[in-house]
Amino acid sequence: MSKKVLILSGSPRKDGNSDMLCDEFMRGAKDAGNEVEKIRVAEKKIGYCAACYFCQKSGGECAKKDDMAEILQKMIDADVLVLSSPVYFYSIDAQLKTLIDRTVARWTEVKDKEFYYIATCADDEKASQERTIECFRGYADCVEGAKEMGVIYGVGVYEKGEIKDTSAYKEAYRMGLSVR
Repeated sequence: MSKKVLILSGSPRKDGNSDMLCDEFMRGAKDAGNEVEKIRVAEKKIGYCAACYFCQKSGGECAKKDDMAEILQKMIDADVLVLSSPVYFYSIDAQLKTLIDRTVARWTEVKDKEFYYIATCADDEKASQERTIECFRGYADCVEGAKEMGVIYGVGVYEKGEIKDTSAYKEAYRMGLSVR
């Protein structure tokens, strides 16, 4: 049985290193027979959560009218969520953090998901990515029935395209292929 896979690419650079890993994961997941969609978060209009809690009084509808309602519905409908970000000061980038914060409108409906995490950084050490991965895990801890399925560490990459020469590039395809 195929799964609905939603990849949330937080990379602000189209075809940047983390975005390329998302593409390889997507290729593998499609080859495994899954329905896959990648959303480049930077290309969407997503405003910051204002903590107005309009959503609590309106059945999950947000006061902001932007692309988030559609994305959130896709997150709810997905079986698998892939969260991807380059490391920014040992954390996830603002684009993906903004999206995660905005899930508050219907956060209890995002449940029973398999999670995969993808991070890239210029540093050569996986340890430099642990806080970023912990940000992903922090979100998943709020998702009822969340299961962590895999982590891809793209280390030692800065310039666009450098990821192609790493083991993480091959691993992204293999991990996508493992989605069943």
